[in-house]
Amino acid sequence: MTPERYCQEKAARSGSSFYYSFLFLPEPQRLAITALYAFCREVDDVVDEASEAEVAKLKLAWWRHEIARAFSGEPSHPVTRALQTPIQRYHLPLEYFQEIIDGMQMDLDYQVYPSFKELSLYCYRVASVVGLLSAEIFGYQDRNTQAYARDLGMAMQLTNILRDVREDAHRGRIYIPLDELQRYQLSISDLHQGKTTDNLRALFTAQAERARAYYAQAMAHLPRQDRYAQRSGLIMASVYQSLLAEIEADGYRVLEQRIKLTPLRKLWIAWRTARQESRLHRQLLKTGQHT
Repeated sequence: MTPERYCQEKAARSGSSFYYSFLFLPEPQRLAITALYAFCREVDDVVDEASEAEVAKLKLAWWRHEIARAFSGEPSHPVTRALQTPIQRYHLPLEYFQEIIDGMQMDLDYQVYPSFKELSLYCYRVASVVGLLSAEIFGYQDRNTQAYARDLGMAMQLTNILRDVREDAHRGRIYIPLDELQRYQLSISDLHQGKTTDNLRALFTAQAERARAYYAQAMAHLPRQDRYAQRSGLIMASVYQSLLAEIEADGYRVLEQRIKLTPLRKLWIAWRTARQESRLHRQLLKTGQHT
């Protein structure tokens, strides 16, 4: 199996919404973003699948060494071998990959986050940094696009946290800040009850509003001339905002059932968004505002 094929299968097996946004990219970018996603899956699996924290820390240390080897031209893992060309072609910084691993290690150091300050660092490392790397792969003209990528990553991670709150709690991980639980007169045990009280619904509504604020902030940062290059991120934003709308429409009953979009709906959202961005791009070219 080639390194590229390994990454492709890793991405496809995950069933992630990200897979649908890759479909509309030219091959070099598609291979690059798939390798990046496979790297994120590998280091995330280290934490999710390890039975002991010390074993997971050793494995993350191995990945730190292995990604450094990719930058020095001596990788041994299929994922880091697949990353070699993208690293050189798109000038991806080593520090970003190391920061992603730092974020995964936070899962071993924190079972609950005291406040949003600590949680926001976690979200930045595991999601915003991935957004920044993705923006480099997709390309941009205006540096404001970096702020867009950072905030979009934050928004999508906050959406994930809300969607997965039940599963995470059962695994002993709480991503709702402790001070916000207390503000709504709730405790960690309330996240294990499987019943949506008025206080829980108010808490989850506040989490959704924070995510929406980050989506709005991200879109405000994105320059018009970079929208088409960043269309994969916009596809993901559309999918995740649709998921957030479904959670709201269901009354924030995320402790009672997992809210998800069907693969067909994700594909339709991806196609619709890609078509819309192509239309906007053509209009931009006609008006001569694109350089």
